[in-house]
Amino acid sequence: MSGDFLSSMAASSRARSAAAQATLPARELTARIADLPPAPRLKLTGFDLIAEVKLRSPAVGLLKDAATEDVGARVATYAQAGAAAVSILTEPSRFDGSLADLAAGALALAPHGVPAMRKDFLVDDYQVLEGRAAGAAGVLAIIRMLPRADLERLIDAALVHGMFVLLEAFDQPDIELAHTLVTARRAHRDLLLVGVNSRDLETLNVVPGRLDALANSLPTEVARVAESGVATAADAARVAAKGYDLALVGSALMSAADPRVLGREMLAAGRAAVAARGGQVRKA
Repeated sequence: MSGDFLSSMAASSRARSAAAQATLPARELTARIADLPPAPRLKLTGFDLIAEVKLRSPAVGLLKDAATEDVGARVATYAQAGAAAVSILTEPSRFDGSLADLAAGALALAPHGVPAMRKDFLVDDYQVLEGRAAGAAGVLAIIRMLPRADLERLIDAALVHGMFVLLEAFDQPDIELAHTLVTARRAHRDLLLVGVNSRDLETLNVVPGRLDALANSLPTEVARVAESGVATAADAARVAAKGYDLALVGSALMSAADPRVLGREMLAAGRAAVAARGGQVRKA
């Protein structure tokens, strides 16, 4: 069923990409991007958060109503909490996201110097251009979802435009490919991150122990991201102690009474755990 989920998401994404290209060819998108200022750089300082705007989760259900949620205000709150980046869902059918949300979020983040990341089930380099045109400074690339050649084209399209790429792994084979992808792009390692998603794609539940089990297998020359299952300050401390440099946090922040407070608590706990294990502060 995990394959069915990713396959259905990929098929939907391909249909969206084809429709978008029929309306706005890639050459026109590229011309628009050429007129944009450089993408904000991802600045990491030891342990950091990628805070997420996620209006709906297939696992949890509705988190915020798309008709009333102020994406700009939310991402500003995340920036004030100290987030290093903000992930913004653009997938419409299961997550209620849109490119309009990405554009609004990137615009609101610009005064804070915090980059926005397009999070979606991206299948081609056109969608990277779409994200950059909407203000994104980074993209998610799901390792197991695409043939290697397509995955590499997507990654390289982002790097050409100075965007960071979060390579998302679910298991050891994914991580082994991530090593290969990173090694081939050593010159761009400051723009590459490798994350472990702890969610089971069949049940959509978080798998206890997956983040811990795979932590030591991740490449050490790039930033490592714990995805899903980080909901509290204690969770942030735990993954930081295991060697993760960032946590991507979505549902917990979307549901928090005050995401600014929760974000700051997570950062403090994670950085304290890094200090306790003798970790080095990563320079921006």
